[in-house]
Amino acid sequence: MSIERASALLASARSALFITGAGVSAASGIPTYRGIGGLYSDKATDEGLAIEEALSGEMFQRRPEVTWKYVHQIERACRGARLNAAHAAIARIERRLERCWVLTQNVDGFHRGAGSTNVIDIHGDLHRILCTRCPYEAHVDDYAELAPCPRCPACAAVLRPDVVLFGEMLPLEKVEILRRELARGFDVVVSIGTSSLFPYITRPVLEAAHSGVPTIEINPALTAISTAVSVRLPMRAVEALEGILSRIEPGG
Repeated sequence: MSIERASALLASARSALFITGAGVSAASGIPTYRGIGGLYSDKATDEGLAIEEALSGEMFQRRPEVTWKYVHQIERACRGARLNAAHAAIARIERRLERCWVLTQNVDGFHRGAGSTNVIDIHGDLHRILCTRCPYEAHVDDYAELAPCPRCPACAAVLRPDVVLFGEMLPLEKVEILRRELARGFDVVVSIGTSSLFPYITRPVLEAAHSGVPTIEINPALTAISTAVSVRLPMRAVEALEGILSRIEPGG
């Protein structure tokens, strides 16, 4: 079985890179992007904009209240969600390895909450709030305490969530960490619950596969990397990762 092969690869590895997307947090009740709250599938916002326009860096510069309106909606739709067994399994597997990194597109902070220590949250963290002018920052568990378009208590400038909005560059320091770790190499690269649309998400898998490094994909749907990986598990994240963990840590 493929799950046996995946388990054997992770059991024998000393280092691993896990690349995660929305599918890892789906079991937490966090919907995939355009389905959030049932608001954005194939329809415009109240302002007649595509949601990508409303949540763009350009819109935030011009009309931050519009961007904040939909950031609040997204946070409200996800409020109360908790990390799940997939996050916990990745953290458990990490503790068996000499070196492990998690590259995630998710902004929910669940990997760190589960105990993963080396996390590259390439799109940011929805619960970290930054000032657009001064060094002020804060961790906010619940946006209910924020104003519709919040202002900095230190300098009165507009605050923003620490997330990459559409049209914005990825944070350079996180890109550099990823480059550094990829240059060191991994014994196995695992892609979980991501549609693999972005080059910085697909490239680590494809380059590993090209170099003969074992690669694993966990995803019910076919993606751009499905034909390139060593092992493909057409399963949901929780089911696959709990199955792998039970084989690596029988009775654990």
